Amino acid sequence: MQQKHFIPLMLAMSLATSAAAQEVTIGVTMGTRGPGASFGVAYSNAFKLMPKTIGGQPVKFIIYEDKADAAEAAKNARKLVTEDKVDVLMGSVSLLATTQVAQVAHELKTPLLALSPAILTFDKLEWTFVLPQRTGLMMSAVVEHMKTNGVKTVGYIGFSDPWGDFILNATENLGWSAAQIHVVSHERYARTDNDVSTQVGKLIAADPDAIVVGATGGGGALPHAALIARGYNKQIYHNHGTANREFIKLGGKAVEGAIAPSGPLLVAEDLPDDNPIKPVALDFIKRYEQSFGEGSRNASSGYSYDAYLLLNAAVPIAMQKAGPGTPEFRPALRAALENVHVIGTHGVYNTTPKDHSGLDDRARVLVRVENGNWRLLK
Repeated sequence: MQQKHFIPLMLAMSLATSAAAQEVTIGVTMGTRGPGASFGVAYSNAFKLMPKTIGGQPVKFIIYEDKADAAEAAKNARKLVTEDKVDVLMGSVSLLATTQVAQVAHELKTPLLALSPAILTFDKLEWTFVLPQRTGLMMSAVVEHMKTNGVKTVGYIGFSDPWGDFILNATENLGWSAAQIHVVSHERYARTDNDVSTQVGKLIAADPDAIVVGATGGGGALPHAALIARGYNKQIYHNHGTANREFIKLGGKAVEGAIAPSGPLLVAEDLPDDNPIKPVALDFIKRYEQSFGEGSRNASSGYSYDAYLLLNAAVPIAMQKAGPGTPEFRPALRAALENVHVIGTHGVYNTTPKDHSGLDDRARVLVRVENGNWRLLK
């Protein structure tokens, strides 16, 4: 009798172990406090809307706070891989923090769904898949608009950090190669500054045909408002880092007419009905705003959700080679992520071994502030 009971017990234990081994564990490092809080909270909110399964398997999220600090983000990523044994990483909320996480992912050979850009060569991004649109892709829409409207000279003012470098370099390189547009004056300011009158004075003295602001969030409202106050009445452009509600909230009426590139999520209702992204974005917006309030939509939450969608497509493919929780699953998941076709809230992702973003022109639109809201620029 004891043997008869013993065999089913062992079988039950085996089945329980097998079921547990099939759980996909996702490790997230996120800055919901500190300088990146406005972005971090939005990124984090999306996780509250995600299903309890991924690719048909149960999913567990382990989320650590990094305050958008690069060293803390790297520490979290290392702990998630070495101690928590996650199958895949997500994060973080700033360029420098994400760069550090990407380096850990490369070292420990763990797939990373990067929620903001990373400053690394492609060989160091072997394990990283970047959700936000490339800066060149986004700013090329701005340059095209400049060319169409006869802009020949541009003034630039941006953060005195790598993000400011990103936007300036894209503007200079694209402007010259695509439209022979020259940057005639460029100024910088710190993220913590509350006065840019000196820089604005120099820009106005240069009298450019248009001005580009290389900032993020509400930080882009400071120079824009200062330019308007000094009587600058030509077009002021921004980048995808300022296409959010915080920018309008802080800038008020001064930022009316601002133009920026954005993912289509921000203005999904304005998209043509035949746009494949529209139904996906509208569904996400409906669920997000039901939970977090009308008008709470934002690009950051969409990147988190698109990361989930990519994994949802890749997990079943990877499981044909190995199960979650095993050392073999990580490279299998990486290989699967290099060959997915996913329609997300921000674009259509067609990844390849040579393109870990997979986004094309459908992932960008130009938007303008009209009556206190971002609207599609048609």
